[in-house]
Amino acid sequence: MSFGRLDRSLGASPMSDINMTPLIDVMLVLVVIFIITAPLLASSIKLDLPTTEAAKAGDAPQSVTVVVDAVGQTYLQDRVVALDELVRQLQLLAQANPQTEVLLRADKTVPYGRIVEVMGAAQTAGLSRIGFVADAPAPAAKP
Repeated sequence: MSFGRLDRSLGASPMSDINMTPLIDVMLVLVVIFIITAPLLASSIKLDLPTTEAAKAGDAPQSVTVVVDAVGQTYLQDRVVALDELVRQLQLLAQANPQTEVLLRADKTVPYGRIVEVMGAAQTAGLSRIGFVADAPAPAAKP
């Protein structure tokens, strides 16, 4: 009583191709994640902004952001600039649109004199609309 055959034929050979569908799915998910998180990483300068109740985003027709970090370094649109270069860049902006608003983001530990220098550079360039950016205070926990 024999249950097997003596001659064995080879079955189908194993498939050696790579299935691309899971790889494409993973790549599309990664692209979507990067598209969503990229705007959140726009401002990479770490600041400790002061808080105030009146801190709300304004609707300025055109604005330029000037940042002064804790060590007094000045940034124009996230680029490090010296004070004289800041004046030149702001003059170009003022020639294009004299109503451009300067949004000044300064760390709360920056000396007042440094902030006045940056404000003076903006006024020297012909931009008199200066706004100070601050964080809104965290909501108090209600018991």
